[in-house]
Amino acid sequence: MNEKAIEHAHRIGGVVLALEGVSLAFGGVKALSDVSFDVREHEVRAIIGPNGAGKSSMLNVINGVYHPQQGTIRYLGREYHDMDPHEVAMSGISRTFQNLALFKGMSVLDNIMSGRNLKMHSNILLQALRIGPALREEIEHREVVEGIIDFLEIQAYRKTQVGRLPYGLQKRVDLARALAMEPRILLLDEPMAGMNMEEKQDMCRFILDVNDEFGTTIVLIEHDMSVVMDISDRVLVLDYGKKIGDGTPDEVRANQAVIEAYLGVSH
Repeated sequence: MNEKAIEHAHRIGGVVLALEGVSLAFGGVKALSDVSFDVREHEVRAIIGPNGAGKSSMLNVINGVYHPQQGTIRYLGREYHDMDPHEVAMSGISRTFQNLALFKGMSVLDNIMSGRNLKMHSNILLQALRIGPALREEIEHREVVEGIIDFLEIQAYRKTQVGRLPYGLQKRVDLARALAMEPRILLLDEPMAGMNMEEKQDMCRFILDVNDEFGTTIVLIEHDMSVVMDISDRVLVLDYGKKIGDGTPDEVRANQAVIEAYLGVSH
């Protein structure tokens, strides 16, 4: 383990998010069955599994899109029930989406500014008129956004309509908008899906930089196993909505149930 990895391991703290016995069903279809796991401060926590394993459903449970029929969710030591996505976002959990949900006709800057909406206190009329405290507030929020633009190296595209950008850059804008909320926990739903090798390498670097420099806890779904094994501290493995593995990348790689269900036959 190199010096940077040792320093990172020392920074990982206590449990900030814990799910116990979570079950979610749609009619007769069980999306999640009695799943328990936790997330620790400052770690990169991966969720993997075959298609239909329940990975996105788990993220949707965490950020309030779905409400499980059974189980408990504890965030920062407090149990929460039936919180909607707005309340979850206000509490410090933000996410990106597998299918980009950007405003394609708006500029990169304006898309990222939309991520600051939860932190704005002026009413919508004052914001539209851009006067008084609303103008001062906008300037302050814009400074934060400009810092994120610099951090993710998209300065050259700040005034470009998002719909005109290559897919990899749109993914980076989606990450920037989530970061604009200054989350304590960042949920990433397949952040590298559809990317070429160079774009994946860039995204890996940015995810690790966000985790390291901002101290943001990362929970990510990803299908590229080389990426998962390289950047994750711990890996949760789901199969047909059930947990079949949980541990460090090396532990998961050696888990026979995981090998048979997902990683392929061991040689």
